[in-house]
Amino acid sequence: MVSPDDLIARHGILNALANHSRGVDRADANLLGSAYHADATVDYGFFSGPAATLVDILAGAQKAALPTLHRTSNCWIKAQGPRATAESYVIAYVEEPDLQRWVMGRYLDTLECRENTWALTHRTYVLDGNVNRPNSAVRADPPTGFEHFVPAGGKGAADPGRALLAFHSASAGAITMTATPNREAALEAAIARAEIHDLLMAYARGVDRADEALLASIFTDDSTVISGVVNGSGAAFARDITAFVRTNLEMCFHSVANEWIDVRGDEAVGEHYVIAQMVQAGTEVLTGGRYIDRYQRRDGKWLIHSRTFVADWSHSHPSTMERDGFYEALTNRGCFGPSDPVYAHWAA
Repeated sequence: MVSPDDLIARHGILNALANHSRGVDRADANLLGSAYHADATVDYGFFSGPAATLVDILAGAQKAALPTLHRTSNCWIKAQGPRATAESYVIAYVEEPDLQRWVMGRYLDTLECRENTWALTHRTYVLDGNVNRPNSAVRADPPTGFEHFVPAGGKGAADPGRALLAFHSASAGAITMTATPNREAALEAAIARAEIHDLLMAYARGVDRADEALLASIFTDDSTVISGVVNGSGAAFARDITAFVRTNLEMCFHSVANEWIDVRGDEAVGEHYVIAQMVQAGTEVLTGGRYIDRYQRRDGKWLIHSRTFVADWSHSHPSTMERDGFYEALTNRGCFGPSDPVYAHWAA
């Protein structure tokens, strides 16, 4: 049974795990270092020793690299008082001029809460598998005007996500990532995190099932969405993106992970990693990026006030999706609209 103390611990631990990936991908030594306590150690195989040394190695190597995305998910956390053990899955996207790599592995972590802040005390990285394909990433000039514009990810201060988070923080009343001052506030923040997580899940289902009503329900009346396909209000996004999905796509799949959420009262900001797979006109497009969000609690309900998609990478190939042969016996198939099995599942 999950207790309130477990919920509080998980909130802090999940943010620490997310900060590790965010710090690596932005080549931000300060952010990456914040995921570790000062005396932490690591074992990555190629390096075993003080975490501070690994921070310098990773941040330095990342500064000149093409955009990367370290996507932490499947987080299994066991907390006992101020100490915790965690296991997480990670997919690392690493790009070279002629090659795109997806590296699959796991983080085996121990953590401690010191001065109300959870951070890693030791991390072991385990490699499980990898995919290596010719580079098909496209980084073309943005379209003229702003109707379908999305910002492209970068390193350090050049990353647009940093500016967006700073803007949302200032707009929300100078939100900063600080230790939660007391247990009551910590529990409130942890509950808010859980409710905001449900918004993220509703967004993914709403787009993937072309569910306009569900999408419209998660945005404030004065919200804005920058997605590239549709840029506008939350209501316009819900209407137009679901029409686009139904009309143009054979399938659509959004997977969200690495959720970082900073809650302060009735305001919050967040950054979340997303991988989106789409099949359109015989072409499969796999895209990796981030949602930069601002949330507000109105009449006791958390809603998305602003969402911007930051594109980090993509690859495109002729579709290899099959429905017969190896897959023929898998008869429960996803689809757009209320016939998808998920609706009967929740209705029951």
